[in-house]
Amino acid sequence: MRVLLLAAHPDDEVIGAGGTLLRHRAAGDVTTLVVATVAYTPRWPADVVRRKRAECLAAAELLGVPDVRFLEFRTMHLNALPAIELNDAVGQSISDVAPDVVYAPPCGDLNRDHAVLFEAALVATRPAGRAGPAQLYSYEIPTTTRYNVGTGWQANTYVDVTEHMDAKLAAMAAYETELREPPHPRSLEGLRIMARERGAAVGLQYAEAHMLVREVRWRGVGRVVACAWTGAARRKMPKRPPARTDDTPERIV
Repeated sequence: MRVLLLAAHPDDEVIGAGGTLLRHRAAGDVTTLVVATVAYTPRWPADVVRRKRAECLAAAELLGVPDVRFLEFRTMHLNALPAIELNDAVGQSISDVAPDVVYAPPCGDLNRDHAVLFEAALVATRPAGRAGPAQLYSYEIPTTTRYNVGTGWQANTYVDVTEHMDAKLAAMAAYETELREPPHPRSLEGLRIMARERGAAVGLQYAEAHMLVREVRWRGVGRVVACAWTGAARRKMPKRPPARTDDTPERIV
């Protein structure tokens, strides 16, 4: 199975779905990380910009993500871009990777980079008469997702990351320029508490919560199970069907 995670900023992938990515690796899935923005001078010193790139690559290695791509947009400027420019860049990444599952930043997030990149993911993964990703998930970033008024993000999928919690925190520790001291939610302690809270909601020790935005069950293809599992065996991912000739999937849930 091919998995693509869209991150607005380096460290989003660890905070929101680090344990989930580790589970995909353990299952033998192929993972790709696409980072939309980068730090830039003179807002950040040149050495800090280089460090942030190196931290992202180091964290990806710890998460078992062999393919890391940078779209090179300036951080905290995605909402200033023409929509078509970001949509095309995200769409090209999805076309190149041909993922079965896509993880996108939280919708309606207080951080505009997160929210805008989620909208671009919605556009790029539309099941418009062609075989595309079977599932689109939106992960959460606790430092911003919970603080917006009237956000549409809601947890409906929980992933047991108990066996991968320490590895997730090790990957986050690679982001020395992003870590904060407790009780900040972007501290190692804060991430552990968040995972414990999400796990407690469904009777697990540690969990990550996602929102299933769309699942498409193409004709002739069995149900695809990406991350809504704990310790049970998963059904093997079937091959994607050929390009569709009609515009209507069998079912969208």
